[in-house]
Amino acid sequence: MGIDLSKLNLNKDNTPHMNNAQAAEFNAMEQGTYFKNINSDLADKGFVITSVEDIIAWARTGSLWWMTFGLACCAVEMMHTAMSRYDVERFGFAPRGSPRHSDVMIVAGTLTNKMAPAMRKVYDQMAEPRYVISMGSCANGGGYYHYSYSVVRGCDRIVPVDIYVPGCPPSAEALLYGILQLQKKIRRTVSFER
Repeated sequence: MGIDLSKLNLNKDNTPHMNNAQAAEFNAMEQGTYFKNINSDLADKGFVITSVEDIIAWARTGSLWWMTFGLACCAVEMMHTAMSRYDVERFGFAPRGSPRHSDVMIVAGTLTNKMAPAMRKVYDQMAEPRYVISMGSCANGGGYYHYSYSVVRGCDRIVPVDIYVPGCPPSAEALLYGILQLQKKIRRTVSFER
């Protein structure tokens, strides 16, 4: 199973023009060759040369511990993401009950004015670098309760948000996609300071 690159149309810059399925298969082939090259380097030399920033990015994305902050019905979908069907722990994303050990806060549900100071206190207790995923319409912008006197119109008014997951409630797949996007963002913006 492979792609015959000679049968593909070429763009102006001599890169192959592919549909989505062909592009996905091509990326999988490229990754396979990439890992085969690393494997052969390890077999020949016994070590791989890389930068410290790449190692830090790999370690950060592969060991994210998330603080659950389930406020409403979105929390059920958040729990569903952690169960055996989606199992986010295989992506190095493990739940943690203590804010002092957590890297990521998932705000899932309607944030009220009464709960906002508590959420900020939990966020302040998290160690740097820390990230926030806003999950669901209510956490993103107030949702159905946008005009209520007691609802915060988006948790980004209280804490800085890195990833927004839309939906009411968003599916477990949507949260999983948001987690993968956060890992991409961390890999892309790795630095010693934030």
